[in-house]
Amino acid sequence: MLLNLVKISAPTAFAFFLGLLLTPIATHFFYKYKMWKKYSRSVSASTTEFSKIHNEQEELKTPRVGGMIIWVSVLVTTLVFFLISVFSSSPDTEKMNFFSRSQTLIPFFTLLLGSLIGLWDDLIQIYGNGIFARDDKSWRAWKAMLVGLLSLLIGIWFFYKLGMTGIHFPFVSGEIYLGILIIPFFIIVALATFSGGVIDGIDGLSGGVLASIFAAYSAIAFANNQIDLAAFSGVITGAILAFLWFNIPPARFYMGETGIMGLTITLATMAFLTDSVLILPIVALPLVITSGSVILQMLSRKLRNGKRIFKLAPIHHHFEALGWPTYKVTMRFWVLSVVFAIIGIILAIISR
Repeated sequence: MLLNLVKISAPTAFAFFLGLLLTPIATHFFYKYKMWKKYSRSVSASTTEFSKIHNEQEELKTPRVGGMIIWVSVLVTTLVFFLISVFSSSPDTEKMNFFSRSQTLIPFFTLLLGSLIGLWDDLIQIYGNGIFARDDKSWRAWKAMLVGLLSLLIGIWFFYKLGMTGIHFPFVSGEIYLGILIIPFFIIVALATFSGGVIDGIDGLSGGVLASIFAAYSAIAFANNQIDLAAFSGVITGAILAFLWFNIPPARFYMGETGIMGLTITLATMAFLTDSVLILPIVALPLVITSGSVILQMLSRKLRNGKRIFKLAPIHHHFEALGWPTYKVTMRFWVLSVVFAIIGIILAIISR
């Protein structure tokens, strides 16, 4: 038990402090090469209410690739502990490696590949021209297709390599058999989780929320005796907290797609690997609420002749438009994240 706790906590702490060390170097690089968006938000998003609560010119001078700090920290930490186990002569030290085929191979490469695709998207908006650089709706549709394609590959691995054919239903013995339908089901869950990435809209908001969620899945994996997966999720948590250290207002950088895309798809992957996918909407409720507010706003405007439910969507901008200070919105989302992460952990453990 003690060795397992050390195996989780040591890489988590290492990733956090590594992220703190890497950030000044990365920040210098981000500002030197002006890695911020070239164009402002679309006209439809630049409403009078939005212009009142956000200084868009300031946002255009803030780098948007801060998520690199997260996945680079995870990559280096995983490599370091793998090499320690390879070259160590101590049995206990050898066990510190958490990179395993059965538990962490898929989430590791999901995080890496998703983050690289997100980085490509960020670079298009930083250095590109045309409608794609303006994050046009057609480009967003292409991004959704890329996420769907990556999710398809993961779903195929789940079904054909890991033999995953069903999902656990909380408080019910056995599982819901899906067979090959596990593949499209994973694609749907991954796309839904990715849609929650719109939470990256206020300084410190996405970092605090995602840190709570990944910490919860570290605890869930630990309860399942998936120690490697618990350690990996802990490492992601530590790296996100290092990012958050510099992302609290005023943010030095934003997470960007290179952070959001990799993290959200990896989150969906972990939910399946821990057999707690139906608990995911509870653990990640702030993402669900944020994504749902955008969907409800679009439906309302289409079905109710342009009438809106919220002053602005996503919902965190609605609260800002009501007059809430930005820091208050962020901190209350953090509180909700911790509360529902704890509820999700409890439900995942007692529902077995």
